[in-house]
Amino acid sequence: MDHKATDEEYSAAHLPGIEIPVLTTERLRLRSFRPEDLDDYAAMYADPAVVRYLTGGPEPWDRARAWRHMAFLLGHWRLGGAGIWAVEHRETGAFVGSIGFAAPEGWPGFELAWTLAPRWWGNGYATEGARAALAYAFEVLEKERIISLIYPENHASIRVAERLGERPQGLLRHFGRDMLRYGIDREDWRRLEAQRKRKGRGSP
Repeated sequence: MDHKATDEEYSAAHLPGIEIPVLTTERLRLRSFRPEDLDDYAAMYADPAVVRYLTGGPEPWDRARAWRHMAFLLGHWRLGGAGIWAVEHRETGAFVGSIGFAAPEGWPGFELAWTLAPRWWGNGYATEGARAALAYAFEVLEKERIISLIYPENHASIRVAERLGERPQGLLRHFGRDMLRYGIDREDWRRLEAQRKRKGRGSP
């Protein structure tokens, strides 16, 4: 029988020097990307509805571009000490999308981003996963501020940012397009998390 590597074994064998943590929520698991994710990842970015509001869009990606981007995501962990996780559904193991951080050279800040395959939209998964990532950024990475860059027409992502406690901080020009800059600092996040827990709002 073939042995399927655990996240820890995969990181040790294929990504020397990188320790990519695994985050779990009520319904999701955020983990390192694996080669077997490529089919689902390529299918997600081949969907016009997904790439419509993405940086570098709006043309759907071919499989080769998806492969290169997965390589970039893994390299981001190596160079930046943080990055994007693959997101899977805990109950079924199905690929849901990606959530995590982007801050390559020249980026306007430490960005929290999320992209889900359309079949998973409308279930609160983006908020649930991004909330876990946000906690990791403030509690483990000890970041002072997190931003999210969102196209003004992307109302679904704006709602996610607002649920996370991010607030609009003006427009900026990014990759040739005007984008909204949302953000939250650590102290505001702590205050909002305390309020949320007191009210018993554990669900996204």
